[in-house]
Amino acid sequence: MLDLVVLVSGGGTNLQAIIDAIDNGTITNARIRAVISNNQNAYALERSRRHGIEAVCVSPKEYADRELFNQAFLDTVDAYQPGLIVLAGFLVVIPPAMIQKYEKKIINIHPSLIPSFCGTGYYGLKVHEAALTRGVKITGATVHYVDEGTDTGPILLQKAVEVREGDTPQELQRRVMEEAEWVILPEAIQLIANGRKEA
Repeated sequence: MLDLVVLVSGGGTNLQAIIDAIDNGTITNARIRAVISNNQNAYALERSRRHGIEAVCVSPKEYADRELFNQAFLDTVDAYQPGLIVLAGFLVVIPPAMIQKYEKKIINIHPSLIPSFCGTGYYGLKVHEAALTRGVKITGATVHYVDEGTDTGPILLQKAVEVREGDTPQELQRRVMEEAEWVILPEAIQLIANGRKEA
C-alpha cells in the first residue's frame, strides 16, 4: 500500500480528484495518510476532514524565519512516512533537504505542457493568461517528478487540451483542470502505486 501525503495551498480540486479516484477504484493500492497545507484557510483542509483524512496546517507565518519553517514542514511530512508526496496546487517552494530526502518520491501537477509556460512565476491563472497571450492552440497539463529546479524534473504524463476561440483565462483553467489535471494526476499515482513507474 502506497502512503500518500498531499500538499495543497487552496481549494483542493486536484486533491478531490485523487480522493474520488481512490473511492471509485481508479487508484488502487494507495491511500492518503495526510493532507498538509501552508494556508489554514485552504478549503482543501475541509475536504480532507470530510473524508476522514488527517488535515494539518504548517504556515510560514508561524515561524521566525524560513529555515525554522522548512524544518517544521519537513518534520511534519516525515511523521507520516510517505511513499509518495503529491503537490496538488502547493504554492510553497519545497526545501532542498526535502527534495534530496524524497528524491523521485515527489510529484507535481502543472497546468501547461512543460516546457511551455513553466518555471518561476508561472502558477494558477498566470499560466493560462500567458498561453492565451502567446496565442497557442493547444495547452494542457503535466505531471512531473520534483527536483531542485522549478518545473524541471522528469515528466511522467502529459495531456493536451484544445484552446478555444474567445477563451478567458478562467474558462481555459477550468477546461485544463477537467480534461487534463483531474485525469493524469490520479493516473500517475495509479502507475506509481502499482509499480509501473518509479517511486
